[in-house]
Amino acid sequence: MLFRRNPTPTHVASRFRAGDAVFSVRTEGGVTEAQIGAGLDRSVELLHALTEHLPPVVDCSIECLRSGRRFVGAGLSLPEVRETIGRLKVPLVASGGVEFAVFTADDQLVLSPMLDLWIYGRTDRWVYLLVGEGLEQVDAVPPRGWSVRREEFAGAAELVMAVERTAERLTLRLV
Repeated sequence: MLFRRNPTPTHVASRFRAGDAVFSVRTEGGVTEAQIGAGLDRSVELLHALTEHLPPVVDCSIECLRSGRRFVGAGLSLPEVRETIGRLKVPLVASGGVEFAVFTADDQLVLSPMLDLWIYGRTDRWVYLLVGEGLEQVDAVPPRGWSVRREEFAGAAELVMAVERTAERLTLRLV
């Protein structure tokens, strides 16, 4: 028979979903490390959502691989940093190539240039927060099927300008 009489119903959201978000955890030397495996846009969304659980004053580091510039700032207002992440969501997902870190003495959230999200903490509270965000804990995050070397990030003038504006807005210093 060439045609099925009862096709399986599908939803657009599930058909085009990049896959479920998962994470793996390991603890070494009193530091809990969580690696998150999610789609590009989901990683940026998670960075924005999870920074809400940091204290009101944080430090920030932004490294743009395209311009070769690195900006750092200390004692920044968390709401301002979160607003900045919100403004950078679209350019980051479109181009990548920027490492964005928000950290305190006890916790660090890092979005890598390949838009992988990593969390480092002195406690395991991030495990519970990730589960609360709908992620599933696995033994190992599946490897990505593609990669870009640091020197291969080129172009994306809009992203470079957005990073420059972000550094100015947050009064980050160039290092």
